[in-house]
Amino acid sequence: MSIRYWGIDLGGTKIEGAVLDDRRQPLVRKRIPTEASGGYRHILSRIEKLVRMLADESGFPPAGDIGIGTPGRIDCETGLLKNSNTICLNGKPLHADLEELLQTPVKLDNDANCFTLAESLFGAGRETIQRSSDVAFGIILGTGVGGGIVFGDTVIHGAHGIAGEWGHNELLPDGESCYCGKKGCVETVLSGPALERFYTIRSGGMWKSLKEIAATTEEDKAAAETIERLLGGFGKAVAQVINILDPHIIIIGGGVGNVKALYSPAARNEVEKHLFNGSLDIPVVRPELGDSAGVIGAALLTAGKSA
Repeated sequence: MSIRYWGIDLGGTKIEGAVLDDRRQPLVRKRIPTEASGGYRHILSRIEKLVRMLADESGFPPAGDIGIGTPGRIDCETGLLKNSNTICLNGKPLHADLEELLQTPVKLDNDANCFTLAESLFGAGRETIQRSSDVAFGIILGTGVGGGIVFGDTVIHGAHGIAGEWGHNELLPDGESCYCGKKGCVETVLSGPALERFYTIRSGGMWKSLKEIAATTEEDKAAAETIERLLGGFGKAVAQVINILDPHIIIIGGGVGNVKALYSPAARNEVEKHLFNGSLDIPVVRPELGDSAGVIGAALLTAGKSA
């Protein structure tokens, strides 16, 4: 029988699943709401429901591992999930509980790692990442801020399992409190909700979506200030990553990643202000796989490598 690769992308608002064929192309894709307000056990039941739906529609029940991408990371010592902005998942044995519930082996990884793996191998990085030593840094800029590192075809986790977690480096001393317990994290400045909060303050109480903010910078001073904050904060935060990692490509996903200004000369100038190298000589690009990247990357966990 042909190989099938199963992947689940567990998000805060939606859960997406896919079954890939032996060419790693989607045979079936399904999406259901996460309903995270129902709590931890309810989220588990939603994943189980999605797996049944995929099996029914594809005609191929899971015959091996299921790859699952999730916000947060598994603590190497305790086996419990941590650093998830879906708060009810933190401190829970998500990996063990899913294997018991689904009665099949599970390979669980951070959603940013899944995104980076898929985009570096099959999306925006496929022409750049050619050697096992080539490095891709994938960024999730959305409701939260995360990152993943891929060397060649290998996801890097590091000694503590937190490689790529640039979203919880300090960006603003004594800044806004973060769910992680610290203050002034990159996530409290550059996430979509953080930028919308900043706009509301600057506008005197008016609210706009980030898409609306980005589209009205010419006539709206508060919108212009918000995008300036995004570019300035992004430049400083990502330059720190580049100074250490020096990747061959940066791929930006998530809703904030749709802001065109992030790919402008002004954005590159903001990065270069903080670079040891002085000039930014690598591509900073949009993803090519759209909202499929997370679920494809999760499925690739069952066929790829990690370290």
